[in-house]
Amino acid sequence: MRLTKYWKSDLPDTVEVADLDPETYKSELNRVYRKLDLYLIPPLWIVYFLTSADRSNVGLALTMNSSTGDSIIQHLDLTSRDLSLALAFFYVGYLVFDAPFNLIMTKIAPHAWMSRIVISIGIVASCMAACNSGWSFILVRTLLGVTEAGMWPGMAYYMTLWYPAKRCARRIGFYFTAAQISASVVGLVSAGFQLMNGARGLTGYQWMFLIYGVLTVLSGVLILFWLPDRPRFDRHGTSFLNSNSKFLRVWKRITRRYLLSGLDADLHMTDMRYTYSGEGKQWTWKDVWNIIIDPFLWPLIIMYFGVVGVGIGVQNFATIILRTINPQWSSITLSLLTAPIWLADLIGILIFTPISDRFSKYRYCFFIFSSLIIIAGLFVTTYAGPEWGRYAGLLVVGFGLGPTVPITMAWTAEIFGHRHKEVGQALATALVSGLGNLGSVTTTYALYTGWPADAARQYKYSNMVMVGMLGASILSALLVRFLLKVLKRDAFMYEDPADNLQQHNVTQEQNVAADKF
Repeated sequence: MRLTKYWKSDLPDTVEVADLDPETYKSELNRVYRKLDLYLIPPLWIVYFLTSADRSNVGLALTMNSSTGDSIIQHLDLTSRDLSLALAFFYVGYLVFDAPFNLIMTKIAPHAWMSRIVISIGIVASCMAACNSGWSFILVRTLLGVTEAGMWPGMAYYMTLWYPAKRCARRIGFYFTAAQISASVVGLVSAGFQLMNGARGLTGYQWMFLIYGVLTVLSGVLILFWLPDRPRFDRHGTSFLNSNSKFLRVWKRITRRYLLSGLDADLHMTDMRYTYSGEGKQWTWKDVWNIIIDPFLWPLIIMYFGVVGVGIGVQNFATIILRTINPQWSSITLSLLTAPIWLADLIGILIFTPISDRFSKYRYCFFIFSSLIIIAGLFVTTYAGPEWGRYAGLLVVGFGLGPTVPITMAWTAEIFGHRHKEVGQALATALVSGLGNLGSVTTTYALYTGWPADAARQYKYSNMVMVGMLGASILSALLVRFLLKVLKRDAFMYEDPADNLQQHNVTQEQNVAADKF
């Protein structure tokens, strides 16, 4: 397959969007988005893979080299309270800083801000290797949460700058697969890190924190020079380089690089007309308030609360849950058994997110169906008799978890992009991600190790609390759908791309008529 056929159109450069028939328009538009996919998704995938590893590898550190007394719990003499506080305080940074950090992205080059976030994550993640007590572990985990704030909603917001909402779930799902593959790879590679235990005086988990942290810093530098800024709104190329200052030319080349020009830029702008219609308009605090009181916001937050809480609970405590299934499994076996859970998660993403974009009017159905799969898996892993049956329940949980978060974020961007334009997408995705992570606080602080009495019950009550959280998410999804129906937003949101071409041509004719007049 020739990648060049995605990079340049076969049509003459002089062709205008208005000259295209609907079929050619759709074909050329799909080519533009494939071009964007090839350029944008791989670097985002890499940074999300590494930042996800930095966030989740602590769950493996809990049991790594435990047979020699070198797990992080044994090495730092962590109590159940220390562990629960450290895991819960990580999400305080999300709650406090997600929204303001995403609003900052609307004011500056978003890829430069994401680069800052990724580099900060790598530095702090490396410092995890230097923790020598419970309080330092809690402190560094809290700082890691602060540095990571804005990463996930920022990437979702960046996607909305380049893709209309009806195409977002699939793209968010593409790079969200990095988290699942990361969890699998981290689980497998941790077996190798455990073999490095004692090398140069470091434990296996310290080597893991250091190496992933350094790689994350390098990836942060990569996206600064690779990712483009916001889309241009004209057909021209690099007029921003017209400066006598060498420093300014270099800096603007970093912060103001554009990917689309000519017909590609026109096609893209035509398809993104609802997002671009707010271009140049500065948001105000009244806009922020209108988003906060929007009736769609809070049900979406509850949707995210349930699914992300369950996802983080499984991610952080998978090895502990597995140990209750069979206490005889070694720490290496536990690490290896976590990998298939996230491979099942990956399969769920690849199956459901493209379909949810294709039938975007029924996103709520895909979300509810996936949530019901998770509930079924939790019941199996809680009450099944054979140990491998209970393990299969965790695989079912992973499969159902995969598409829920991308669908929620895409639906948020879809609704708020139409209701509040760019600032709505930026702030709403941040609020849904930030406040929704109260679910993560719940599962990490109040359940599993945060609920010592539940250990004797093999964490059955913790699993059932997560079932209740998912029930709240399902009811909230139904409420969002009900509000869309009542407010009659469907026809406005789920339009065909050819409608944008027709509207573009009408606007062009009106402009010509006005000029003649």
